[in-house]
Formats: sequence, structure tokens, C-alpha cells
Amino acid sequence: MTEQRVQRRLAAILAADVVGYSALMQRAEEATYAEFERLKRELIEPSLSRHDGRLIKTTGDGALAEFASPLAAVRCATEMQDHLAEGSGPFKLRIGLNLGDVIVGQDGDLYGDGINIAVRLEGIADPGGILMSEKVYSEVEGKLDVGFEDRGEQQLKNIAKPVRAYAVRAGASSALTERLSAAPPLPAKPSIAVLPFENMSGDPEQEYFADGMVEEITTALSRFKWLFVIARNSSFTYKGKAVNVKQVGHELGVRYILEGSVRKAAGKVRIAGQLIDAITGAHIWADRFERDLTDIFALQDDVALAVVSAVQPKMLQTEIATAARRRPENLTAYEFFLRSMQQYYLTTRESLAEAIKLAHRALELACLIRKRRPRGWRAWCKALIRRRIRL
Repeated sequence: MTEQRVQRRLAAILAADVVGYSALMQRAEEATYAEFERLKRELIEPSLSRHDGRLIKTTGDGALAEFASPLAAVRCATEMQDHLAEGSGPFKLRIGLNLGDVIVGQDGDLYGDGINIAVRLEGIADPGGILMSEKVYSEVEGKLDVGFEDRGEQQLKNIAKPVRAYAVRAGASSALTERLSAAPPLPAKPSIAVLPFENMSGDPEQEYFADGMVEEITTALSRFKWLFVIARNSSFTYKGKAVNVKQVGHELGVRYILEGSVRKAAGKVRIAGQLIDAITGAHIWADRFERDLTDIFALQDDVALAVVSAVQPKMLQTEIATAARRRPENLTAYEFFLRSMQQYYLTTRESLAEAIKLAHRALELACLIRKRRPRGWRAWCKALIRRRIRL
């Protein structure tokens, strides 16, 4: 029996991914899915057809395509980014481009480092931008009416040698890459993402402990109904990356970022954490916890409780302070609730009267005259008005 020969060819690969897709899905799953299907139908597939590209496959939030010409791949990528920059849709793309030798599977799918490098470049591209390998750049330089920015050597995950990368600046997309992409709107209630904790132990086997710590904290925060907590899967897309906190908050659509590190040595574990306002970049809280390493699960529960017990009140204080600074005519229902809570805890008859007045206003704006059962802060306002909450 003769061994089947592996088929290879040189191809220009385009990898595209929607910025902040997981956060958008968490907010409006069906609408986001429908919008991405429309994007593929009305933009991605027609653009590929015009530039002789072949769609290899689509993922839940992205696409992978092949071109015979690097020039065609760059033109297609630029066309898609310019179209999105000029529109008002909810999606922005990151695009990575590479030219390399690929293995052709029996099903027509492509494999190998030629593909992997394009995908890794897409992962570190600017929101709304295009990042290409030096191989693509050397083929298209001087042939397009675009500018390029040398991003230097990039050490890509699971790629042995560094890859020199160049960012594209062209038309409307160049203006877009100079600023952060349009973010999902902040939820009406406080929003937070817990980023993967850094393993400082130097032992890869301790990654599971750091990841488990983040999962415990995320789960504990999710129990507070007045908080909007980004799912673990969305936050873990930033694992192993050097992150800009403001950009992460912008992409995920959250106000607060919790990040930290885990260090394990000599039978003890030290966990450091810090809470950051993703809009201003200000540090709201920072602390560290040191425990004996005996029962790992009990330790994770203990530290998660300590972190959440410290973070949750700090977030509430920040939200109250922010609401207190805003003009009354611009307040949301939730911000009226925060002002009401602030007055309530002053513990005077005058402040109680003001708290009840503010709670009424919060419920009016929230339209709770309907038959829905009030929950969370709205239930608190209802209880205060009915005098079930006493000084």
C-alpha cells in the first residue's frame, strides 16, 4: 500500500475576528448572532468573491480565508475595514494576514504554521485594524495606496520564532486604528470583568490553581444581583497577554477590572489583587492575601470570599460617589437608587425622608408600576418606601 502524499501549497491567509463578540453575545445573544450572519452575507462573502478569495471556514465570531495573491488579501481586508469604519453597525473586526506554506486537508481545510501565524496576528491586531507578517508586507509594499507601521518582532503563542509584523493604515480604517473601537454600552448596573491571574510561581502546573481562583471569584461576584459580571470565557481570551486595562474595559463593555497574581512557595500561597476603574485607569483597591497551602479547595473559597468582601463595597462606594457628582436631570434610575442609599445610611430623619423621595424617583424611572416582581435594588427601594427598612 503506497503512502498518500501530503498536499501543500503557498497561500495568503486572512484571519478575521469580531472585537468583543463574547460580551455582545452575553447581552443580546439572538440579535448578535443574527447581526454576524448578516455581516458574513453582506460584507465578508461578497468581499472575498470580488478579490478571488476562498472562505475556508467560519467560527462563532470570525472567518478564515485563502487567497492566491497577498495583494488581493490586503485589498480585501482594507475594503472590509473601510466599510465597517464608515458604517454604524455594532461590529468591529481585527484582521491578521500571513503568507506561508500550508497543508491541504482532504476536506479542503488548511493546516500548518501558515494558518497559525495569521490567527495569532489577528489576536494582537488593533480593534478595527489589520496586522500582517513581514512576508506579506514584502510582497505588497509600494503596490497599494496605503501606509504601513512597523510593529517590530512579535513573539506569538506556540510559534517558535518571532514574527516581524506591520500594521496597515488605509483610508477610513487608519483613523479607526488610532482610537479604540466602539465599545458595547456600559450596563445600567456596575459591571466588572475578572481577568486571568498571573502565575508567578514559575511552575506551569500551578496554572490550574490560578485559573481556579479566578473562577471562584467570578462565581462569587455573580451572586450579587446588582452586579453585571462578564463570563469567565470572555475574560480568559486575555490570558497570557499584556493588556491595557482601559482597552479591555472598552472591548468588554465594563466599568471595573479585577486583576491579580498568584505566587506559591514553601507551603504557602500569596494572592495579590487590584480593582481598577477601566474608564479612568485609577486604582480603587489593592491588597494581598497569604495562606497556608493545605486544602486547595478550602483555600480558594477562603480567598475568593476575602477578595469579594473587599471589592464589592469598594465598587458600591465608587458608584455612589459618581452618582453624587452628576447633575440631577442626568441621573438614571439606578443612580437615584445609589443616592437614596447614601441618604439612608446617614441615619437621620431628614436623610430618611430624602432617601424615600429618591427611591420613589428611581422606581418611577424604572417603570415598576407594571406587574413585574421587583428584584435587587428595585426591591430595596420598594421595601424602603413601605418602611420595611428601619433606621
